[in-house]
Amino acid sequence: MKEAVSPPRRNLDAVPAPRTRPAADRYTAPRAPRLVESPVFVLSSVRSGSTLLRVLLNSHTRVRAPHEMHLRTLHVELSRDFTAEAMKALELDRQELEHVLWDRVLHLELVRSGKDVIVDKTPANTLIWPRLHRCWPRAKYIVLLRHPGAVVTSLTNRRTDPDHAAIRAEVLEYAEKLEEARLHLDAHVLTYEELTAEPERTTRGLCDYLEVPWESAMLDYGDQDHGAFRPQLGDWSSTIRSGRVQPARPADPHTELPPRLAELAQAWGYGSG
Repeated sequence: MKEAVSPPRRNLDAVPAPRTRPAADRYTAPRAPRLVESPVFVLSSVRSGSTLLRVLLNSHTRVRAPHEMHLRTLHVELSRDFTAEAMKALELDRQELEHVLWDRVLHLELVRSGKDVIVDKTPANTLIWPRLHRCWPRAKYIVLLRHPGAVVTSLTNRRTDPDHAAIRAEVLEYAEKLEEARLHLDAHVLTYEELTAEPERTTRGLCDYLEVPWESAMLDYGDQDHGAFRPQLGDWSSTIRSGRVQPARPADPHTELPPRLAELAQAWGYGSG
């Protein structure tokens, strides 16, 4: 009888079924202050040598380049209608709350490291570079290119029972976003091939762009602790575990590329073969 008169209270911590919030969705919050004003993002395709670039940078005494942070998959959930309204009253919306969270994660990692430059090399950041640019107008970008044919071959060799059409589509998606970034951002552009062939010259150029002095210890990355090399956090192959910069595997001349991917390869100075 008591339960019929006074039904149990709703658990406000539970996540309800999604609701439409048209009023809240129409609101765009202004940009909040950032703790890290100029983070550095490596934009690259998967299987393009970004883990090697990361450990070279992380070997610098002023640069923190941790494992892949996957910021784009770190979301904020506004679980009640009144939550969105409360945030709106604070001049925040879901996207800006996510930006604040992303910024806090970078700042926390930077403070823990005791360094003053932070680099995130998650390849999927390439797919959201316009949002990163909105979030951090003063961010710096390193565009890391690799011959698309070599990327296709590397992905094919890495996967069990590879879907060749899907792999080419994936590489093309990354390549299109990289080309956008290359054309629209004031980025430092380099290739995996030149990084492995001339690591000192290439890292000197990177240091000039990041406004830090070059350090020879960057080339001896195997002498330092860079965390675990494991899936979902970056490359974990024997090549990266060797602690030495090794020559890039060339593209297989027999790898057939879709016309647009071949066009982009030529635009990057590779040619189609």
